[in-house]
Amino acid sequence: MGKRSTFLVSVLCFGFAFFYVPIFVMMFYSFNRSRLATVWGGFSTQWYGKLFENDQIIDAALLSLRIAVVSATMAVILGTMAGLILARMGRFKGRTLFSGMISAPLIMPDVITGLSLLLLFVTLQQWTGWPAGRGATTITIAHITFSMAYVAVIVQSRLLSMDESLEEAAMDLGSTPLRVMFDVTLPIIAPAMVSGWLLAFTLSLDDLVIASFTAGPGATTLPMLIFSKVKLGVTPDINALATLIVLVVAIGVAGAGYIMYRTEKRRERDVQMAVAGNE
Repeated sequence: MGKRSTFLVSVLCFGFAFFYVPIFVMMFYSFNRSRLATVWGGFSTQWYGKLFENDQIIDAALLSLRIAVVSATMAVILGTMAGLILARMGRFKGRTLFSGMISAPLIMPDVITGLSLLLLFVTLQQWTGWPAGRGATTITIAHITFSMAYVAVIVQSRLLSMDESLEEAAMDLGSTPLRVMFDVTLPIIAPAMVSGWLLAFTLSLDDLVIASFTAGPGATTLPMLIFSKVKLGVTPDINALATLIVLVVAIGVAGAGYIMYRTEKRRERDVQMAVAGNE
């Protein structure tokens, strides 16, 4: 038993080290004085100052953030609706097709998704004149298309594990289905929706392949800009940019986790008070 526990702990530590040690090394070299990203030349924060003076990087970062926020929000709305249909509508005509369409973006290669969306936008432009050109709008639509599938799966899983007697009890007490949805169902699946939003936001912020297919000359996202710079060699300002992204994501995840923890504790306290009141 002891040897098995030691082996599992060793594997766990190796796994965490494999993922996080390169990130910490990158963050360490972002404070490098040298112009060479892999040669330590002393401690300095000069690259962070030069990073904020680079309008190209700032514009790409702001564009990526706008696209990620909009696409994640729309993905949560549409994905939650799809998850509710799959979990609550039971068997209906076309369910298998609908479920397959939801699952397809999860397993479809990014190259195929990006190429198909590019052909779609080109065809729409020829037939209807919209979109007038590929840019932030087409990238946002593309990101909504594939990220809503992840949200739908998360919400559906939460709904399937949810106790339906809570909804039935609310309807027995006279609540309409719409009130039950907003007063019972949505608060319970709120943590899943937050998780889906964070996942969709991360997928959008991280996407390179699909954005490359659906972007136009005037729309360069942050991953596209970084990829173009990395091909010429990694510079310390890229390490500084990546460090800031890691910190922002870490703060966002920690904040969302705290909010979800407080929400769950408040819900448990309300349930305990309701049970105590009935007794």
